[in-house]
Amino acid sequence: MNFDFNFLIYKFLHYFDLRSDLEDFDKIKEEIEKGLVFKGTNLWILAFAIIVASVGLNMNSTAVIIGAMLISPLMGPINAIGFSIATFNLPMLRRALKNLTFAIIAGLASSTIYFLMSPISSAHSELLARTSPTLYDVVIALFGGLAGIVAISTRLKGNVIPGVAIATALMPPLCTAGYGLATLQPSFFLGAFYLFTINTVFIALAALVVSKILRFPLAHIAHPVKIQKINRILYAVIIITLIPSIYFAYKLIAREKFIQKTNLYIENVTYLKGAYLLKHHVDVDQKHIKLVYGGRSLSEDEKNELKAKTHLFKLKANVEILQGFSIDDSGLKDLSQMAIKLENIRIQLNAKNKTIDSLIQAQMKGRELIDELKVIFPSIKSIAISNTYLFSDKNKMIPLQLVIIHTDKQKFLPSEEIVLRNYLKKRLNHENLKIFYL
Repeated sequence: MNFDFNFLIYKFLHYFDLRSDLEDFDKIKEEIEKGLVFKGTNLWILAFAIIVASVGLNMNSTAVIIGAMLISPLMGPINAIGFSIATFNLPMLRRALKNLTFAIIAGLASSTIYFLMSPISSAHSELLARTSPTLYDVVIALFGGLAGIVAISTRLKGNVIPGVAIATALMPPLCTAGYGLATLQPSFFLGAFYLFTINTVFIALAALVVSKILRFPLAHIAHPVKIQKINRILYAVIIITLIPSIYFAYKLIAREKFIQKTNLYIENVTYLKGAYLLKHHVDVDQKHIKLVYGGRSLSEDEKNELKAKTHLFKLKANVEILQGFSIDDSGLKDLSQMAIKLENIRIQLNAKNKTIDSLIQAQMKGRELIDELKVIFPSIKSIAISNTYLFSDKNKMIPLQLVIIHTDKQKFLPSEEIVLRNYLKKRLNHENLKIFYL
């Protein structure tokens, strides 16, 4: 059988073809222009989203922050930037840049005022999460933006736009930058605003790429020199935005590796000849590990031995070793003897618990067997099982399992008794059975 590979490739590509679902270009342009405007409805929604996001960040509430993402209209002018560059619609590009600048200033001003007035000024996890952007945020922004512009360009939008709003998270980093301004923390402002910039640039880039792929008509024919100038500016903005994120991603990966190696190292040094690790503190940024030991006092050689173990884990860190509490040799001897006694008690308790568990299991075995026995011997009404020992003299002790069977029959036939005994031996996994009939 010969396969038509061209037809197969055509069928495969057909599943990815957007043309059948593509919206009319005039409607696409109209929808993008609606999201571009910041007056009336969009302006009010922007104001509400800023307050909701600021409160969510202040109270460390993920649900509230997601709500702000959903109602935020910031994606409108960003999509318009990419769309207008792709179609060389320069008037729309100017309006998009103007409105986005207004939205950014409004967001920063509102969130700064809110955080200045808020009695809660501590930085929670939701705020901190938006101060260290990496290359992964670039990927999220790019593919989120692709999903958003494809949804705008097709009839089957579904719930894609809200999902993109959550994924790209434009409003929270803008409000986090406002928090940095309000609390005079430049690192917060720069980190959060850089994350907002990443989202803005790569959402716009996604809109530009999809607009080019779908071959939206040009607003007017641009001069090749002007096209070349716009492309140079575009490439410069992308590169300038991308390079720091690669550096931060490298730092994030290095940080995670350091944490993993540190955890392995700490697990390996929790005990050293009567000295116990009471607590530890790790400063990832300074690559500093503080270990506090209790029990026997550590000598300088032993401390150096602990520090040298970092090489086993390829861990480059400064290790500081402190003594929490210590005991002398006599105290150590008493402590060791106490530990031995406690260990013996623990072993005895475990043995007793196992014995009790086995006795309970043997007694409850009848619950499993009664239904099976009734099928083979309908006259059996109930059964009881217990473990014991048979003593013939002081030195001889034979394990024995007692089985008491209540039956309607006066007496089982010898052949039935043999079948019953063999069955019980097999099911109870016990050779010494004593069966009583009631």
